[in-house]
Amino acid sequence: MSWTLRTADLDDLARGAALLGTGGGGDPFVGKMLVTQALGEAGEITILDPAELDDDAWVIPVAQMGAPTVVVEKMPRGTEPELALITLEKHTGRTADATMPMECGGINSMIPLLVAARRGLPVVDADGMGRAFPQLEMETFSVYGISASPLAMANEHDEVAIFDTGSDNSRLEGLARGVTSRFGGMAHIAQYSMTGADVKRTAIPRTLSLALAIGRSIRLSREQRVDPVQALVDGLADTLYGYGRVLFHGKVIDVDRRTDEGFARGSVRIAGVGDEELEVQFQNENLIAVQSGAMVAIVPDLICIVEADTAEPITTEGLRYGQRVAVIGIATPPIMRTPEALAVFGPASFGLDRPFLPVETLEQPVLAE
Repeated sequence: MSWTLRTADLDDLARGAALLGTGGGGDPFVGKMLVTQALGEAGEITILDPAELDDDAWVIPVAQMGAPTVVVEKMPRGTEPELALITLEKHTGRTADATMPMECGGINSMIPLLVAARRGLPVVDADGMGRAFPQLEMETFSVYGISASPLAMANEHDEVAIFDTGSDNSRLEGLARGVTSRFGGMAHIAQYSMTGADVKRTAIPRTLSLALAIGRSIRLSREQRVDPVQALVDGLADTLYGYGRVLFHGKVIDVDRRTDEGFARGSVRIAGVGDEELEVQFQNENLIAVQSGAMVAIVPDLICIVEADTAEPITTEGLRYGQRVAVIGIATPPIMRTPEALAVFGPASFGLDRPFLPVETLEQPVLAE
């Protein structure tokens, strides 16, 4: 069922979206502030259930592209994603009936809301990842036959670019990444234009609703003095994700983070009880968790790092020495685990030499061969 988003919902939505962003997807505070300002003028936004979307409706997803570390120092002006959408509309000669997120994340679940508030559009309650990924071709849209081209890009100086690589979505990623670097490490994009029928076939449904529910659950558990981390894990059982568990508790003892080729790359080490350690490697998003040499979760399953006492999600750019954290593994939806999907965003796509094993099968860590 479609629903109405108001300013009072934004704290919970940003928190839940940041959790699903698995360390990436942008800073939730920045995303929330951008939408709060736009909603002050629009009042509310319609969140459209994908089942209620007309098959011939024209949907244009929008997002922010670049290394999340850049946004900490280079705040968006707020007009960039709308300009990207307008540029794509002019290029294609077709006007959007709705917009939609490309991924979950503190910013990238919010960017479509910003555009919707400014343009008077509904936002489809779905996305193409059910989490966050660092590259443009890593979408269920791409996996199941939607071209990422044409793509429109815009920056804070009102500079725009259009790319069209036909069906080669990987080539498009490389070209767009280069321009993003020239734009100063951050750009806003509109791409994967599709019909309502295509949305129903290729998107992961109701992820905005889920993010709102997760964020609300964390907040309410704090207010009720219930363990918010356990409440979060317990609440996943009745969702499309179906499974989650706490992988590790401990203190951050080392963060290796660098901005490289438009990505935030690195790793974090977390010390637990005794000699136990967990290392999480990331490329914008958390990719693999290894406990004392044994794998406990791997992409595309979600690896989420949260504050131990509050379950507040911590992005990769927010990791700091001394933080007390819990690491949570969450099963990704079935549409993300098909052979076609794993060929695009499975472990090998990130240069990892481990096979994909579902997090629910790794309750006993799997040692490296």
